[in-house]
Amino acid sequence: MRIRAAVAEGRSQPLVIEELELDQPREDEVLVRLVATGICQTDAHAWHQRIPVALPHVLGHEGAGVVERVGASVDGLEPGDHVVLSFQSCGRCEPCLGGHPAYCDKAFAANFSGARLDGSRGLRRTRGAGTGVNAHFFGQSSFATHALTSASNTVKVTKDAPLEQLAPLGCGLQTGAGAVLNSFALPAGASIAVLGTGAVGFGALMAAGVACAAKIIAVDVHAERLALAQELGATHVVDARQEDVTAAIRAVAARGVDFVLDTTGRPEMLGHAIASLAPMGRVGLVAGGSPEAVVPVAELALGKSVAGIVQGDAVPQRFIPQLVELFRSGRFPVDRLVRFYDFDDINTAFADAARGDVIKPVLRIADPLG
Repeated sequence: MRIRAAVAEGRSQPLVIEELELDQPREDEVLVRLVATGICQTDAHAWHQRIPVALPHVLGHEGAGVVERVGASVDGLEPGDHVVLSFQSCGRCEPCLGGHPAYCDKAFAANFSGARLDGSRGLRRTRGAGTGVNAHFFGQSSFATHALTSASNTVKVTKDAPLEQLAPLGCGLQTGAGAVLNSFALPAGASIAVLGTGAVGFGALMAAGVACAAKIIAVDVHAERLALAQELGATHVVDARQEDVTAAIRAVAARGVDFVLDTTGRPEMLGHAIASLAPMGRVGLVAGGSPEAVVPVAELALGKSVAGIVQGDAVPQRFIPQLVELFRSGRFPVDRLVRFYDFDDINTAFADAARGDVIKPVLRIADPLG
């Protein structure tokens, strides 16, 4: 079938929307008509080749849409279902079978290789239009009007919530909220500092409120984002341009905070994260980090720990519906973070996000009613 998709042709070159050919779904695949998709930093990293994906490539991994066709071996989904798309996993390795698909043994191949796990590709240019196109980004490639997905990364959601608001739940907000609710299992009354208030950071801040944390400290360099953080649950804010971050956090929590989530990946912020911890405190890292970042072993005395967190250690089929219910109840106000763009304005959306003008850009691709 013919679809429209935004193609990253070369490193940092403007994305070009063109007509491509998409296979019909295999017996284990789902054809989804995209209604909206979020733009995430991981898309930008792949486009700019900070993550080594093959180009040309159709990116996008925060899709939301309507099921159009279902392969014969897919259970639990049918045409007309509203769905949110998330990361891909093999479903067969030890982490997947143990309930930790974010740490799948085949995670890179499943999400970044540009192909299905068997090496095939379901997307191509129309005849005579040049070379092939890499796709299946995070098992979806949602910068398109349609996507081929699998049962493992296609999550059925209620039809009474707006799909365009739910799209960011598939990655960034899931990562932040999951870090707090799953990885940290943040207990009521605990204290937490969140370094960086992008989409991941806001997911964490809002989830900390859901978990009834006593002290929620937001750290950033954007005054507007810190003001919004206070509106969305932060009990304290720290402007990293104006204050010493460690001293400011310890002014709020003298013995240190119980948890720190670093979403920035900056070496100096890792230092602040560890120095701000209480004894037996935990630092979670979700941004990959800089090669220059070093964890001083001596700083981990008194039971402190530092660990990487992928996708909030979420099982999307279970966790995304929980986030949807929190959104519907007003406890996870995704709508306060989103700015909408037409699909054709995808390059503008990326530019606005790179300048920090928008927290979560979402592309409107189609009417949910078709």
